[in-house]
Amino acid sequence: MNHDVDNSCIFCSIIKGNIQGTIVYEDDDFLAIMDKYPITTGHTLVIPKKHYDTLLFMPPKEVGELYSLVSIIAKAVVSAISADGFNIGQNNGRSANQIIPHVHVHIIPRFKNDNSNGRWPTRYIASEIELLNYSEKIKNHLDHALLSSFNY
Repeated sequence: MNHDVDNSCIFCSIIKGNIQGTIVYEDDDFLAIMDKYPITTGHTLVIPKKHYDTLLFMPPKEVGELYSLVSIIAKAVVSAISADGFNIGQNNGRSANQIIPHVHVHIIPRFKNDNSNGRWPTRYIASEIELLNYSEKIKNHLDHALLSSFNY
């Protein structure tokens, strides 16, 4: 499904400003926010502002723009959080564990001691102060020169 905005979608509500999200980056087409239920500290989501239920509904050009931005945001996240690595995750459909049916890409910082036997760390509810703190750190590491030359 493809809509400009889906009124029942929590990400569309954040994009419209009806629900608060901790914003890391915003332009005309995309939004990056802190995940309120992170797997690790600094867990960030990159979201297209147009509503697409899954990646299958996005035009290929927009998918390319999304992932080009993901690489820029990931670099800032890793640098700001002093992560040892990171995972990129993107789920499509309930059976793939997509909780919110609006395309979004997870950037999950990883640390040497954050896993046990290869399992994901347990999600937790981040405080607003934690989210704001990490979002400011990430913003300070964004390559503004690269972002300003990024043409959508």
